Amino acid sequence: MQRNPLLVFIIMLTFFVISFLTNIMGPLIPDIIHSFQLSLTLVAILPFAFFIAYGIMSIPSGMLIETYGEKKVMLAAFVVAFVGSWLLALWPGYATAIVSVFLIGCGMAMLQVVINPLLRTAGGAEHYAFFSVLAQLVFGSASFVSPLVYEWIVTHFQDAHPDLMIRILHKLVRADLSWISLYGLFGLICLLMWIIIFAVRFPRVERTAEEAAEPLHIYGKLFRKKIVLLFFLGIFCYVGTEQGLSSWMSQFLMLYHHVDPHVTGAAAVSRFWGLMTIGGLVGLPLMKIWDSRKILIIFTFLALVCLSFSLYGSDRLSLVCFPLMGFFASIMYPVIISLALNSVSEHHGSFAGILMTAIIGGAVVPLLIGTIGDHIGLRAGMWLLYATLLYIFSIGFWSKPLIANKTIQWKKKDA
Repeated sequence: MQRNPLLVFIIMLTFFVISFLTNIMGPLIPDIIHSFQLSLTLVAILPFAFFIAYGIMSIPSGMLIETYGEKKVMLAAFVVAFVGSWLLALWPGYATAIVSVFLIGCGMAMLQVVINPLLRTAGGAEHYAFFSVLAQLVFGSASFVSPLVYEWIVTHFQDAHPDLMIRILHKLVRADLSWISLYGLFGLICLLMWIIIFAVRFPRVERTAEEAAEPLHIYGKLFRKKIVLLFFLGIFCYVGTEQGLSSWMSQFLMLYHHVDPHVTGAAAVSRFWGLMTIGGLVGLPLMKIWDSRKILIIFTFLALVCLSFSLYGSDRLSLVCFPLMGFFASIMYPVIISLALNSVSEHHGSFAGILMTAIIGGAVVPLLIGTIGDHIGLRAGMWLLYATLLYIFSIGFWSKPLIANKTIQWKKKDA
């Protein structure tokens, strides 16, 4: 099929929006706790509701695509996310917040299922690897930008002469809930994306055998394999670590180091995602030099060191080491995925689907951190990240892929 640069651009824009809406929860947690008077456990229900939507909607979304096509599912996804965003913006409250983030999560899950095979079709199968890496960089850049947008909104919300965007948001939310205005902005973004997608012609996507749905008994067969369960737990631990850090970082810095969550806390979360993007760029050439298992061991060890400095160091050390963990976490997901898929000889499509359901780690781990934090303190709750990182560390030792990542072979000069 002929490549479609316009559609590739829209897919990249969709990746940006998904990340922009997904990874804003961490900087908002201190405000949510203060506005709704919540315990750490109750506020952790919100990221739980968001990520559990991925587990619920991923398989139904695939069925919807088979029936209605990619364009209609994307349009429906942005409608669901729009409703979820404006629900909280117009009727702020804890109950509506849970429903809101769940609906946004459903919309983002639908989009994730659509855009990966669509990117292969629009960009050309031979360029899919390049565009996949580009999409991850776009995803990371949005996670870097969204906390800065939040910081800008809350610091300018009370300006005597606000600009046009702030004046629009003033009409949506109460002055004492400036952070809620971010969800009004999300709604506007979803509306704009709906209009753009509606106006663009979509190609027909031809799925490969790996992307086609397989019988349910194949999933049962895979789940009976120990290696599948081990790598499922690996992805569970990675996403749990990523979201546990980004969700609780700002609250931890506020509680233990008394930093302003609107400025310093939000900036720390932004740097976390920014350094994760930079780490991805650094990791690409490293994969061509070293065995990916060795890289995983080294980066995870350094992440464990940074976690210790973050939890027990001074305020300056925490503000450096928390974001730095994003750099060391950057290679974990792609390495675990590649080791997993290279450890089985068949049914890679179904195995990838099983690995994607492990994203629910992003729902479970932050909730457990909050629950422990309510009983013995947030620092103790974040000890859970030692367990998730140590499991990821162990993967570098016990994984035995059938195909190792190809590295540059340096020729020895003749004596």
